[in-house]
Amino acid sequence: MILGRQPALGIAELESLYGADKVRPVGESAAWLSVDPCLVAFNRLGGTVKFCKILTTLDTTNWGAIEKFLVQVSPQQAATMPEGKMTLGLSVYDMSVTPSRLNATGLSIKKAIRSVSSRSVRLVPNNDAALSSAQVYHNHLTSDRAWELIFVPDGGNKTIIAQTVRVQDINAYTHRDRERPKRDSRVGMLPPKLAQTIINLATGPLPADQLSSICDIPADASVQSPNLGQTVLDPFCGTGVVLQEAILMGYDVMGSDLEPRMIDYSRQNLDWLDQQFRTQVRLTSLEAGDATHYQWPQKFNFVASETYLGRPFTAQPSAEILAQTITECNLITKKFLRNIAAQTSVGTRFCLALPAWHIGQNQFRHLPLIDQIADLGYNRVSFEHANGEDLLYHREDQIVARQLLVLTRK
Repeated sequence: MILGRQPALGIAELESLYGADKVRPVGESAAWLSVDPCLVAFNRLGGTVKFCKILTTLDTTNWGAIEKFLVQVSPQQAATMPEGKMTLGLSVYDMSVTPSRLNATGLSIKKAIRSVSSRSVRLVPNNDAALSSAQVYHNHLTSDRAWELIFVPDGGNKTIIAQTVRVQDINAYTHRDRERPKRDSRVGMLPPKLAQTIINLATGPLPADQLSSICDIPADASVQSPNLGQTVLDPFCGTGVVLQEAILMGYDVMGSDLEPRMIDYSRQNLDWLDQQFRTQVRLTSLEAGDATHYQWPQKFNFVASETYLGRPFTAQPSAEILAQTITECNLITKKFLRNIAAQTSVGTRFCLALPAWHIGQNQFRHLPLIDQIADLGYNRVSFEHANGEDLLYHREDQIVARQLLVLTRK
């Protein structure tokens, strides 16, 4: 598995769904998942960009030796592929190999294949060490006449060589994000991929009887998703991104929001979802309500939500304004957690995207309540392969980040 831009989120997501014993980090950018590939719900994973099968492991990290091996074995392997023009891409993670060296290696492989056959080979050029998911997707590098070869160091002197078999469908994500009828930048633009990760961290380990029903959900959800018989609540639903992604995963959903306008937007977006993807939306409740004292009318199994993020700063605020914003967000979130605690049973699992403010080089201000979570009636879920403090979704040009907090009701 090749992880996304913030690998800690992807590692925690995999561990949450499949268990720590099934996950092994490989370098900084990849993870080894010890699960039957047929039971991996790849289209549900927001934090994993490429799903790869391991071809071999070499006892070297020297690129010259790796290139020599590739030139030797590629002609024989290419001969097993269906006839026709072949497309080749190379992606290196956590290794010091320049794009120009990768392009030279690709040309050497191309030449080796052409030397023993008449097969035409098209090389996807590297501008970076690794091809982006968009490059893999648009160049059809997971087709039966294509290779994207992945190289990841494993330990001090080994290199895993793998082949990408699936890649995130960026068109499907863009469609679900930008083509919904109602969007509102003033309340934040939660990316569908991040919404998926929030839901996966909220739902936790997948029961064995669910694995077979969810693993083949198509990326475009063009067929009805399975009914898992469990309900995800989003108490700050906004325009309904979490609700949308939970429905596509097969959950029933329940939503509420302080603003009636957001409830109207969510309804319109879920109607659009049903028309586009034939999901037969399973919406149990969608009402306006203040999450700090609202009484949700029906039972739910999980809570997945992006809470109130405060003011959308476009420049670094003054210390006074930032302190006021932190106090406001902290108070609202604390009141919400106290309110919903009385409406949940022991063990109910939450994933909340809370605001965190970027104040300098790798420095963030967090909500004070995180250090008081036990006093509010919750246990913080820890991960074996990811530090909870690293579960941050953030871009360099953003002041307000999202910190994912995973909790269970005490």
